[in-house]
Order: sequence, then structure tokens, then C-alpha cells
Amino acid sequence: MQLQKRINAFVKLGEFISQFSNDVITKDDNIEYNDIFFDGFKHQLKLAQEHNGWFSQENIKFALKSWSDALTKESLNKWISAYNFDNVSPKQVAIIMAGNIPLVGFHDFLSVLISGHDVLVKQSSNDKQLLPYLAKYLEYVEPSLKGRITFTEEKIEGFDAVIATGSNNTARYFEYYFKGKPSIIRNNRNSVAVLTGNETEEELESLSEDIFRYYGLGCRNVSKLFVPKNYNFEGFFKAIYKWHPIIEGAKYANNYDYNKAVYLMSEFDMLENGFLMIKEDQSYASPIATVFYEQYNNLDQLKEKIKTENDQIQCIVSKGFIENEIAFGGTQKPQLWDYADSVDSVEFLLSI
Repeated sequence: MQLQKRINAFVKLGEFISQFSNDVITKDDNIEYNDIFFDGFKHQLKLAQEHNGWFSQENIKFALKSWSDALTKESLNKWISAYNFDNVSPKQVAIIMAGNIPLVGFHDFLSVLISGHDVLVKQSSNDKQLLPYLAKYLEYVEPSLKGRITFTEEKIEGFDAVIATGSNNTARYFEYYFKGKPSIIRNNRNSVAVLTGNETEEELESLSEDIFRYYGLGCRNVSKLFVPKNYNFEGFFKAIYKWHPIIEGAKYANNYDYNKAVYLMSEFDMLENGFLMIKEDQSYASPIATVFYEQYNNLDQLKEKIKTENDQIQCIVSKGFIENEIAFGGTQKPQLWDYADSVDSVEFLLSI
């Protein structure tokens, strides 16, 4: 199957997805096979929201907007230009997907198919409504993909390589179970922001997007702040206030109330503003509705600490602090070449 055909198929998928990424879903009569798929995908969006209380309509549309923006001919061609696809021998690649945010495993799915391999997908029960429907659309716009995409809820078998994402505990299981196969195994990571106290209100407001998007459930969400000694959080709380409606979500509110009660009963020191708690803690993974912080005395020492603990960190949000940092507000807008855990999955797929 020609690489260009695969690219064209995903470009058409991006055009199809774009109809569902705005506040008002509007049918575009110029989209291929819309009469077959448009109403059905609207229904899948409704099912996804009903099935998983964390998948709000706003967050599903945000995820779809991110993918419709990424699946352009320009972006796809720029992404694949770094690789040589000439000598690919098609293999069966299994993907075990997480389910923490909508379509969280889509990049792996895209990478396998773009690389010329067949894909065997085992989805999380938390996120199983959207991708199979989009895969069916792909098979319509590019019939040569038929038979190359398989979804299963059973034990995965008959695969040549695997990309698996899970918690630290499941990652250890994956490493043992798949030790005889080429693999990428991902475990828990979190993202951090380094503040100096010189941030503008606009920068801190942008940081709130990194914290609250997807209710903070993604590995690219900022769950920890590094702040200078005696940092004043007043400006931070003021800048993030626009997100206060998040507490109206029942699941988020329940977590907020529970974690606040735990902190109060344990007599932990913390700051809170009615929808977010700030707690001093050396850990990277903070509970929902909580952001941890750690104070530093010296930026050079902090840089060394972060380098030492890099295997726990997905993204570093800062301004002029470190190489490969992400600008405030940018964590949930990765490019196709921004790989999870900095592991180049396409390079891996071309090597198997």
C-alpha cells in the first residue's frame, strides 16, 4: 500500500473530524461519505460522554479539534519526511491503550498504519466508542486499509511487536509478558511547570489550561509546580480563576471534597480556592483537584534534579529554563513529532 494513500486517508479523516470539533456541530456536504458516517459519529460522541463521566462534551471536542488540526497534509508530510519507509515489511503490531483522555491512543494507531503495518488494538473500557468508528471511516476512504485494522477485547495473540501504555504496576506486567517481543512500554508520567515569580498574568492563565484540561487526567497535564522559596500564590490563584466552573462537574467535585477532607483530617498544610488545592509535596503525581508544589533555592540545582528524575516527567512547562521546554498553555497541543516519553515510535516501527 502506497505511503501517499495512507497519508491521504488520514487527511480525509481529519476533515471528517473537524466537523465535530467546534461548539456547534455542523455538517459539511463536501466531506466524503458524510451521509453514511456523520449522524453515527454524533451518536458515538453521546455514548462516549454517557459511558465515561470524565469525557465531557468540551473535552471530547477539544481532543477532536487537536486531531483535526494535526491531520493535515502539511503536518503529516513534515512528520514523515524524517523517515525512510521504502523497506518496510508489514508486521502485526498490537497496541494496548490507556483510557484516561479521549482518543489517547490515537497517535500510536496513526503511527502503526502510517508505517505500513497492520494494527491490533486492545482499548481501555473507558474509551472504546470513538476509535472503532473512525477506523471504519478510514476503511471507506481508503479500501486498502480493510483487513489491516483489528479491535479485540480478548487476550491479544499473533502479533509481532507491541506498544503498551499503563500504570507503573501494569507496565511491570507488560515488560514481563512481552519480553520476547519488540516493544515500547509506557508507565506513569506527569508534567511539571517551573515558575520564577516573574510570570505575567497571561502566562499563568495559560498555565491553567495545562493544569485543568481533561480534568488533569493526562500525562501532559501539569500536576506539580516548582516555585522559588516563599513564592506568593495570590497571583497564581487570580490567574486561574476562569476555570472555576470545573467544580460543577460531579466527578471532579467529589474528588475535590474527598481529597480536601483527607488533607484536613491529616492536618496537612494546603492552600485552596474552592476548586483547586495546592499542597507542598515532593511527589509528581497529584490527586485530582490538587497540584503539588516544591520550593527551590537555585535554578541550576533544580535543573539537575529534573534531569535526574526525568523518567517521571512527560513535559516541562517554563520560559527560558531548559531545552525542549513547552510554553505556558502548550502541553495539550502536541505536534505529530512530539513523542510520548521522548521515544520515537515511528523509528521503532520501522526497525521491527
